[in-house]
Amino acid sequence: MKKLCVILPLALILCFMVGCQDKKAMAELDALKAQADVEEQNKGLVKRMYEAFEKGDFEAYKEVVAPEYAWYSPSRSTKPLSREETIEFGKMLRNGFPDFAYSVEDLIAEDDIIISRFIFRGTHEGEFQGIPATGNKVEMSGFMMTRIENGKIVEDKEEYDGLGFMMQLGMELKPKEAEK
Repeated sequence: MKKLCVILPLALILCFMVGCQDKKAMAELDALKAQADVEEQNKGLVKRMYEAFEKGDFEAYKEVVAPEYAWYSPSRSTKPLSREETIEFGKMLRNGFPDFAYSVEDLIAEDDIIISRFIFRGTHEGEFQGIPATGNKVEMSGFMMTRIENGKIVEDKEEYDGLGFMMQLGMELKPKEAEK
């Protein structure tokens, strides 16, 4: 009987401990699932941003990009473009490359940051940044780090192959002339 009096409370304590651990594990699992859901929503937001920009649908673009948006391109730039300046750039891009398209190759989410790897493709059929139309088909790859707050994109930091892009438009890289 004494053994039963000792074993029974120990069994109850063990059951209580296991039950508490299951609740803690379930709470952790629920938190991870909620975070994964948010990260998937954020990936969807980034996809919609690329699609709206590609289509020139700047009203849809404004729905996913916050009014205080800042685009750093390249990422170390000290003067980001605002949402309105980004829209103007998109119009200029559409003028120079009417058929341009983005192919989003990878999306990686971590909390409120989304990393995207993209390929830009288009045909240079109009003037772009002072370069007259060449008819050249171009392809440029890049990475974008997007930060999201309250369901809106607030910041993009981009790195891309600008030199390769300009070379596809006929630009040449030449060594600097020596001073005389």
